[in-house]
Amino acid sequence: MFDTAIAGSLPKPAWLAETQKLWPQWKAQGDELLQAKADATLLWIKAQEDAGLDVIGDGEQARQHFVHGFVEQVDGIDFVNKVTMGIRNNRYDAQVPQVVAPLRLKGRVHAFEARLARAHTKKKLKFTLPGPMTIVDTVADRFYGDKVKMAMAFAELLNQEALALQADGVDIIQFDEPAFNVYMAEAADWGVAALEVAARGLTCKTAVHICYGYGIEANVKWKETLGEEWRQYEQVFPALAKSRIDQVSLECFHSHVPPELMQLLGGKEVMVGVIDVASDVIETPEQVADTIGAALQYVPKDKLIACTNCGLAPMSRAVAMAKLDALARGAALARQRYGV
Repeated sequence: MFDTAIAGSLPKPAWLAETQKLWPQWKAQGDELLQAKADATLLWIKAQEDAGLDVIGDGEQARQHFVHGFVEQVDGIDFVNKVTMGIRNNRYDAQVPQVVAPLRLKGRVHAFEARLARAHTKKKLKFTLPGPMTIVDTVADRFYGDKVKMAMAFAELLNQEALALQADGVDIIQFDEPAFNVYMAEAADWGVAALEVAARGLTCKTAVHICYGYGIEANVKWKETLGEEWRQYEQVFPALAKSRIDQVSLECFHSHVPPELMQLLGGKEVMVGVIDVASDVIETPEQVADTIGAALQYVPKDKLIACTNCGLAPMSRAVAMAKLDALARGAALARQRYGV
């Protein structure tokens, strides 16, 4: 009851990359960089296990960015001639690559880090991939001329990699779709359909992570415009409830999301965000347990997973470590409170 997990990313050590940045530059190259990525992955596996988490991730240590870590291994994309484009409905500008030809995988994308993680933990292993709709929102289309068509093309590639990750021994494959909270009508219309293509044929657990973004300035300012109630989930949750996706990760603690929206997910497992990623203040176990208790009004005990609101990548390593500890301690306290 109340398994614990992180949404996905963790801070990169200073010897691997620039710190507290979403698009950090690597500190090494070639074989030295590969070894540094492996070392950082093992460091965070150990940290998660030491904290007592039940579901372990690689912390996305081998990727510069959660979207580009995948698309860098796709043919048909021009990374040399990047363009500036507004993403997440122009919330912020980013330098993005251009899709210029039919999309094909160059080969395996995440075999290195998935197999490394699988070999070094006996706990459940979760691996994250960007969702097709969010990829479409993070690249410039110069070929397809139709974002739905391009999303489905990316979904097919994601499916290839997801099936391979399953064969590597991954227990849970999660697709990250922050775009679902921005383009709500489109998410319900074709975003969930593309997600199901990406998850086609998987027999392991599948998940989708939908948040309000990392704790960066652009996201904090955007949240200030959303009013007293954040009801974005209301539009896409019914479509997800009808889908074959097993788990849904959502933002909860320190958000204005009405908790009753969780009811819209029907029988899904719900990864309830109990850790704020937009603040360096460390949650107390009591706060985490209280958030779990509030969610239990709408989510059955056996369907609730305690999670972070989003990734921890832009945080300091010390703060992230402390928040992992708070997550595990809070879930343990919740088991004592609500375990009968």
